[in-house]
Amino acid sequence: MAGWAFLLPLVAYLAVCYAYPLFTNVDLSIRGYTVRSFVHGGAPLVGFDNYVTVFSDPTFRTALVNTVLFTLISLFCQYTIGLAAALFFARGFRLSATLRALFLVPWLLPLIVSASTWAWLLNSESGLVNAVLKGVGLDPVNWLTSPDWSLVAVTIANIWIGIPFNLVVLYSGLQNIPREVYEASALDGASGWQTFWHVTFPLLRPVSAITLLLGLVYTLKVFDIIWIMTKGGPSGSSTTLATWAYELGFGNMLPRFGPSAAVGNVLILIAVVAGLLYIRTQRRQELA
Repeated sequence: MAGWAFLLPLVAYLAVCYAYPLFTNVDLSIRGYTVRSFVHGGAPLVGFDNYVTVFSDPTFRTALVNTVLFTLISLFCQYTIGLAAALFFARGFRLSATLRALFLVPWLLPLIVSASTWAWLLNSESGLVNAVLKGVGLDPVNWLTSPDWSLVAVTIANIWIGIPFNLVVLYSGLQNIPREVYEASALDGASGWQTFWHVTFPLLRPVSAITLLLGLVYTLKVFDIIWIMTKGGPSGSSTTLATWAYELGFGNMLPRFGPSAAVGNVLILIAVVAGLLYIRTQRRQELA
């Protein structure tokens, strides 16, 4: 009874803040809600019609491809740069702690500030990036207004914001690797690259896995950066599932709550699958 009493606050929190919203979202996705029925109730049950509507919409394919590209490129660059920075700071030198603290600034800033700053930097007319390009003799780029560059622009901004998180987690993982392992590696005559590839990287694998999982879940639902910088445009070139779900539900005069909830459930399903794969991988490593 004492054990259940200690568990009760956590169970209540999960039920109110996670289970109930999830149930509500599923209910939204299988009913034909309008503004009136959303307020007064009585929305008819339509089954999977909203999902059929979403999957048959041409925007779905564009949003899915953009989401995959945005997520994978962001994760790869954030992890690679974050790991390189963590290895650099793990060497230990004067002002190391100060520089690590400065690296945290992008992570600590509100997303609206970060997105607005990048929107200014990448502005076609008065942005600093294009000014630098002109200064070195290159043509300016329409970062936010060109269908070819809008997704690149928001991806760059998201990478910049996510690097500090990877740096902090991976740096902590590096500190937990025993020094004796590196001493043994040095005695065996291993080079710097061999030490990293055969010692550091394998021992860092559990930390890397949880870092990538958390990064995946966070990146899948990124909305603020894209909406502030491009609003998913132009012509849907930077639309992701997260921004499309918002646009369906709240971005029009006639909100489509059912399809919006269906898109949200697709995002949830992707995140759940990633979480299950992580758990399976961890269990295999523990058994090995």
